[in-house]
Amino acid sequence: MAHTVMVTGADGFIGSHLTEELVKKGERVKAFCLYNSFGTWGWLDTLPPEIKNEIEVFMGDVRDPNGVRCAMEGQEIVYHLAALIAIPFSYHSPDSYVDTNIKGTLNVLNAARQVGTKHLLVTSTSEVYGTARYVPIDEKHPFQGQSPYSATKIGADRLAESFWRSFGLPVTIVRPFNTYGPRQSARAVIPTIITQLLAGRTEIKLGSLEPTRDFNYVKDTAAGFMALGDCEGAIGQEVNIATGEEHSIGDLANELIRQINPEAKIVCDAQRLRPENSEVERLLGDASKMRALTGWKPAYTFEQGLAATIEFLRGNMERYKPDVYNL
Repeated sequence: MAHTVMVTGADGFIGSHLTEELVKKGERVKAFCLYNSFGTWGWLDTLPPEIKNEIEVFMGDVRDPNGVRCAMEGQEIVYHLAALIAIPFSYHSPDSYVDTNIKGTLNVLNAARQVGTKHLLVTSTSEVYGTARYVPIDEKHPFQGQSPYSATKIGADRLAESFWRSFGLPVTIVRPFNTYGPRQSARAVIPTIITQLLAGRTEIKLGSLEPTRDFNYVKDTAAGFMALGDCEGAIGQEVNIATGEEHSIGDLANELIRQINPEAKIVCDAQRLRPENSEVERLLGDASKMRALTGWKPAYTFEQGLAATIEFLRGNMERYKPDVYNL
């Protein structure tokens, strides 16, 4: 039986993939997209008509409690993905991260109480852990806000926990490690490297090459969200979505150079370096709880995911600006 399902941030990277997969699953999907005067639906505009025509689009802003409440009326399952996510931009605009990530999540939590949402899934991030104190990182790992962005996500997570503990709100905190793939914004490291290479650059500008990340292909992340959405046992839990593999930024860059243009080399761009105490040096996730609750495991290898991402970016270079450092 189909559910009524809403995705906030449906116009974004992960949100558009999740929305697409929910439609394919047969759910009745409402997409909450950021209101803009151009009437654009973000990445949803690029979906094939047979998918797009099945989506009910609601234009609003998670910072507006009235709009959020109106949108959530009648929705059984709500996936809350809307957020500001770029770490460098959070250094000089932290207020906007508090407004969107903390107050926006509070609006969603309050609305879920008011309208009787059956399952609310709040999106966290592996950045809440900071640099790994032990690996693999499980859900008991301490939290450390190493950027204003990660601090606001910690705040949003703890608000979600408080609504579960205080009011019995059926909340799951979903914590994907670094997601990549088609439609990712230019401010992320994988599109940054690929678009510079596809534009013919032989000097690839990057920040620090030593940090390691646990990279999830976006379709695996979307599958993880849906598995948790269907899992009653996940209510009241916070759950990692991770591959259990780590790759350094340097190794990642060299692999992409090998695949696209072996003549290219990496150069350090000082403006891309993060403050020393802000850079998260190591992330490697433990998805044992995820597997125990849902049986989820990645369907894509890292090599398959990178190949699909390169293919997408090759066909969408007009949407990216490889000569510009995107915050």
